[in-house]
Amino acid sequence: MREAAIVLEALVSRFRFNLVPGARVEVAPLVTLRPAGPVMLCASDRAQGSSEERIRRVTVGEPVIHNGTIELAEYDPRWPAQFEKHAARIVAALGAAARRVEHVGSTSVPGLAAKPFVDVCLEVSDSSDEPAYVPALESAGYALRIREPDWYEHRMFEALEGGVKLHVFSQGCPEVRRMVLFRDRLRESDEDRDLYARAKRALAGRQWKYVQNYADAKSAVIEEILARALR
Repeated sequence: MREAAIVLEALVSRFRFNLVPGARVEVAPLVTLRPAGPVMLCASDRAQGSSEERIRRVTVGEPVIHNGTIELAEYDPRWPAQFEKHAARIVAALGAAARRVEHVGSTSVPGLAAKPFVDVCLEVSDSSDEPAYVPALESAGYALRIREPDWYEHRMFEALEGGVKLHVFSQGCPEVRRMVLFRDRLRESDEDRDLYARAKRALAGRQWKYVQNYADAKSAVIEEILARALR
């Protein structure tokens, strides 16, 4: 039931329809759906849509061209402490506006190689309301780098000191649940952690114009692992 609720919540968030308890739900072909308001990209849509045009459109300033392979570092036991330091800084800056702070991404999984950047996930009341949190985060040493209105109103900041990427979503966002579910699955399953590590190393050895292209290329294995976590 918990897994079904996550999937259903994602659908409700995306298409904004109301369900009556006990009612039968029938899903019509996708072309007949009529969202009320802007269409939100799901994770797979976003991965397929990360063209150069999209990368430039969502980047604040000029995107960084990578043109190389991806550096993966062996797991560093100092990463959790680095997360805790930044989580405390974020909460101090935002106070009650910081509704949830989580350590996500590969650096949150003991034993997993990762790009040497700690991923922090922050929930605020409404991530589209930038005046409510952006100035405070900037004063605390984080610079806004990504703005994605069509993907859960996602915002991404980088710590000016380096080594940390801060992802901001609205409270209750289904993507945060996906991130946490994926993290917990990798922490619990040696097989899936090893599968993900092999996929990452294989992809990291390829040439990528943008680092986001490498991240998008991992979508298939991530969806495979999430499907098992939802069983």
